[in-house]
Amino acid sequence: MNFQKTPIQDVVLIEPQVFGDPRGFFLETWQAQEFSAAGIDATFVQDNQSRSVRWTLRGLHFQTEHTQGKLVRVAAGSVFDVVVDLRRSSGSFGAWWGVELSADNHRMLWVPKGLAHGILVTSEYADFLYKCTDAYSPAHERTLAWDDTDLAIHWPLDTGVRPKLSAKDAQGTSFAEIEKFA
Repeated sequence: MNFQKTPIQDVVLIEPQVFGDPRGFFLETWQAQEFSAAGIDATFVQDNQSRSVRWTLRGLHFQTEHTQGKLVRVAAGSVFDVVVDLRRSSGSFGAWWGVELSADNHRMLWVPKGLAHGILVTSEYADFLYKCTDAYSPAHERTLAWDDTDLAIHWPLDTGVRPKLSAKDAQGTSFAEIEKFA
């Protein structure tokens, strides 16, 4: 596996080795020893999967308690995956970064605790998988506004297209007002 640093402190882009032949392919998506050697010591307690149609935007989510580290990837389709650093002690506090994850490029992203995370589906549909280091806690979930003008995230939406949002995601809190981490 190839572990690459990103512009956001502690966020890691992972490119697994893909073994392909005329029948298809095989790849490892988690191997504790390799991830630990790359500085990712995680114990996962919950696996999730979502399927969404083109232009669905999910996020930007995080939990104030029972914070979650996430290892995310796409099993079908493609997404634009975005992280926002909410850790005041981080050298990248307040910054965002985005990357395409797809079934074709097989990339994975390690999203540590203390970041808001979201995806925009850019294919007809996408199956999105994520392993979490803590369980979902609805009482502690928060939503950072996907369209916050201070963050100015460059979502790759076609001209004139508005994303499909849940009611919760449409009511996200601004970066200036949302809870932050130490």
